[in-house]
Amino acid sequence: MEVTTPFDVPRIKLGSQGLEVSRIGLGCMSMSGNYGPPKPEAEMIKLLHHAIDTGVTLLDTSDVYGPLTNEILIGKAIKGIREKVQIATKFGIRFEDGNRGICGEPAYVRACCEASLKRLDIDCIDLYYVHRIDTQLPIEVTV
Repeated sequence: MEVTTPFDVPRIKLGSQGLEVSRIGLGCMSMSGNYGPPKPEAEMIKLLHHAIDTGVTLLDTSDVYGPLTNEILIGKAIKGIREKVQIATKFGIRFEDGNRGICGEPAYVRACCEASLKRLDIDCIDLYYVHRIDTQLPIEVTV
C-alpha cells in the first residue's frame, strides 16, 4: 500500500529492509558544480527545503559530487529536519594524483562511509551504495 503526503508524492518501499522513500527523489549532483559552477549555497538549501516541503524525501548525493562539497551542503540543509528525509550517498570513485580510479577495497569503503557521515553530519546513511564497481574485486569483498 502506498502512503502519500499532503502534496500527494507517492511513497514506495525499497528492498526488503523496510526503507520507505518518496517515489520521486532529488539528485543533488548539479548543485555542487558538476555541470558548470557551483550554485549559491543559500539558493540550493532553499531548493532542498522546497522539495522536502512538497513531499520529496529521498536525497541522492555522493562523495565525488563537488567533490566532497555536496554532502556538506546536504548536511546543512537537513539540519534539524533529518527525520523527514532519507539520504542516499555513494562510494567507489576516487581521485589520486589527479587521476580518477575505482576502488572497492573494504578499508577504502569504510573510510569513505565514515567521511560521508561526517560531511553529512548524520549518524546513519539510509542507502549507501556503489557508484562504480571495482571489477578487480569480487563484489562480495566490497560489500
